[in-house]
Amino acid sequence: MAIRSGVFALAASALLAPTSARAIETIKLRLPLLETDFVIRVSELRSPQALMAGDSDLAELDRASGGAIGQKLKAVMQSNLPLELGAVLRNAQGSPLLEQVLLLVGALGDIDGLPEPLQPAQFEAAMQRAAAQGGISLLDVLEQLPGDSVTVQLGRLGSSVQRFRAQRRQADQLVASLPAVTSQGPWLEAGRFSTARRELTIAVKHRPEPLAVVVLESSASVPASAPASDRLVVISHGLWDDPSNFEGWASHLASHGYTVVLPRHPGSDQSQQRAMLAGKAPPPSPLELALRPKDVSAVIDAAADGRLGLRRPVNTQAVLVAGHSWGATTALQLAGARPTPSRLKELCDEVGHPSRNLSWVLQCNFVGSAESAALVDSRVLAAVAVSPPMLLLFDVESVQTMPAKVLVVSGNSDWVVPSGPEAIEPMGRATRSAGSGHRLVLAERADHFNLRSPQGDGGGALRGLLLAWFNAAAQAGPGVTPQLPAGGWGSSRHPLRDVTTTLPQLAVPAVVQP
Repeated sequence: MAIRSGVFALAASALLAPTSARAIETIKLRLPLLETDFVIRVSELRSPQALMAGDSDLAELDRASGGAIGQKLKAVMQSNLPLELGAVLRNAQGSPLLEQVLLLVGALGDIDGLPEPLQPAQFEAAMQRAAAQGGISLLDVLEQLPGDSVTVQLGRLGSSVQRFRAQRRQADQLVASLPAVTSQGPWLEAGRFSTARRELTIAVKHRPEPLAVVVLESSASVPASAPASDRLVVISHGLWDDPSNFEGWASHLASHGYTVVLPRHPGSDQSQQRAMLAGKAPPPSPLELALRPKDVSAVIDAAADGRLGLRRPVNTQAVLVAGHSWGATTALQLAGARPTPSRLKELCDEVGHPSRNLSWVLQCNFVGSAESAALVDSRVLAAVAVSPPMLLLFDVESVQTMPAKVLVVSGNSDWVVPSGPEAIEPMGRATRSAGSGHRLVLAERADHFNLRSPQGDGGGALRGLLLAWFNAAAQAGPGVTPQLPAGGWGSSRHPLRDVTTTLPQLAVPAVVQP
């Protein structure tokens, strides 16, 4: 297990290394509380004969195990990486997203004898030489590293794991202390309206290409007395995701009379991810922080002027928005959350900060662009933000001036955007102000991805909650706080708990430590 952890850390550490005449010869795995390093000689990983004849710690263990350890390690080391690494690195140069990944990786280990400054651009030439041999393996990467040896501090890996566990602890305690919301009620059942699905594109001013959207709406007339008779919902997908993973949400809402539109954000959708991994495109630009909310506002504009060809008129002055992950951040922007560039600049380089988590890689990508991303749309009446990265990005003080009310949903098993720092901390501070109207719901056993709902899934664990919140918002109207029902919108798959009223009593740490 220690060997595997060290190998994968080293594979990632390769991104940090410039080319040098001297190459890495040994790998040292340093265990916490021990003074002795476990040494692996890179040259011994090329063949069974070299390993059996070698004198490193790995060679001795391999001989003792009859060759079993070496065979497993070589299988990992000599497998080609499943992407065009050289082209990816070339297109990623200068990206804040890459810089944050390098910062995290560099915290795991030390390269002895490495020249400075670290210049990832120089590593591309070495990888091209390796790729000329027929693909890039992890062993190719190691052989191109400059310096004398690589020391992987496994204690640092352990510290990171402990920090992630601590970030989940408060959510686990809240889940254990409160009863789950009942999971039987009309909000969980499919509505009486059959639905129709269409795909189309609309011209937008802020992008050179048309914006692709999916529309789901009732195929029959909806009585004016229904809460959703003229209501428009816009759903924003997450980073490298697709509208299809949220059509379960959309279908459930459409069956109850809502008109639902799902835009495909072209700068950060699945096709952009495929192009990036093939070396044909750079990582998502920090400018996407502003472009994504503009996509949603453009959808509202298109609904207002008839370009969506909707079956019935919708109230484009009281729109409902939902989003997941980066799409949830988009929903918060539209609802009126104000970005904080100063906090990003101050904390993004603090690798050991107790609140640091994987979502900081994305949030810190917006250093330098956050000041232009305050893009509230006054037509948004209420929003649902599922697993939103927000601790660094948003100013909690802006809560009092937000025109829309927000329901935040977080999974207590989410390692990508953990509940503690990214939901409980900011929402805890927000709810200390009486009458904010925003709410936080925790989903038990939910990770970063299993709260989504693709087509045919029936809406997933959040279908009742989405419907209940949007019905409450539609009935309350502008300027009135929606009242989430006490029960009937829960889930047996991922039990849900509204923890809003408990937040003011929690001890919430300061984001910036004195």
